[in-house]
Amino acid sequence: MKKTIIISLLLLICSYFTQAQKPDQPRIILITMDGFRWQELFTGADSLLVGNKEYVSDSAALVNEFWRDAPEERRKVLMPFVWSHISETGQIYGNRQLGNKMDLTNQMWFSYPGYNEILTGQADDKRINSNKKMPNPNVTVLEMINQNPQYSGSVAAFGSWDVFPYIINEERSGVPVNAGFECAQADDLTERELFLNELQMQIPSPWSSVRLDAFTHHYALEYMKKHRPKVVYIAYGETDDFAHDGDYDAYLHSAHTTDGMIRELWAFTQQDKFYKDNTVFLLTTDHGRGTKPLDNWKSHGIKIPDAGEVWFMAFSAGIKAKGEVSVNQQLYTNQIAPTIMHILSMDFEKDMPGKPIEID
Repeated sequence: MKKTIIISLLLLICSYFTQAQKPDQPRIILITMDGFRWQELFTGADSLLVGNKEYVSDSAALVNEFWRDAPEERRKVLMPFVWSHISETGQIYGNRQLGNKMDLTNQMWFSYPGYNEILTGQADDKRINSNKKMPNPNVTVLEMINQNPQYSGSVAAFGSWDVFPYIINEERSGVPVNAGFECAQADDLTERELFLNELQMQIPSPWSSVRLDAFTHHYALEYMKKHRPKVVYIAYGETDDFAHDGDYDAYLHSAHTTDGMIRELWAFTQQDKFYKDNTVFLLTTDHGRGTKPLDNWKSHGIKIPDAGEVWFMAFSAGIKAKGEVSVNQQLYTNQIAPTIMHILSMDFEKDMPGKPIEID
């Protein structure tokens, strides 16, 4: 009898500690790179552009920096973190040369419709058909999560484009959005946030509606250090705007810099107890770009062939290490929001037509 009681007590104690050691709700960091083509992601610098003086100010320097004979080497020198850490520990989708495809379901093929699809899990071409600053009538996954008691007040978004407060519908959703040329606002700003506020006013952006990604990145990182949100959305924007400008040099350098920013975010989560071993990174883009004729690389939209072709990545906690997925497969952007809800063990909306991507 005593032996039975002792065994039962031991089992009860083991069960208690097993439950106690279960990780808290997963953290998610969703990242987008505006208009970054799958072609550069998977094959690196474009041979028709990297040495083209029409799009490059110093072709010799750019070739020396980013050109390698093999596409596997070119992509690694362009985005070293993606093609070392993410390719070894996570999953990368959308290399159409290997038969792995990912596409938008919206028929607009530009930013607001693309972000709406990413964040809501469905296209809405009737209402979301411009980039106007219109409050999104659709409920984003960020808003859904913020309505959940376990995550309420622990969702935040940061974007370089000044339309994001409308895409996320900041007022209705209650999700704080720092985007465009907004400064950090709080009674307890850190010295770094105060410095970023001052610096942002002193360094002009090349564009009237998009700030430089460094500000978006560091505002987000400082917020994470101070508030520890469980779900963060970071939308980098430079790649799209440099492409529209026809500046391939800056387009490549921006992609390379963003790769380093993603590395910095991952490194922070690895040394912070709140995020360590319990954070999932998801990365994608809002639309593709053209390829033929060559000048179409600067453009997108329904009239630009192939601009609906996109990509997706996932890595870190709980993600199987599949690397670059080469199986013949068709994925769609409307699957990203259901994937986020699946990771958080939440029921996704019945009107989301996409199914979660099998990443865990």
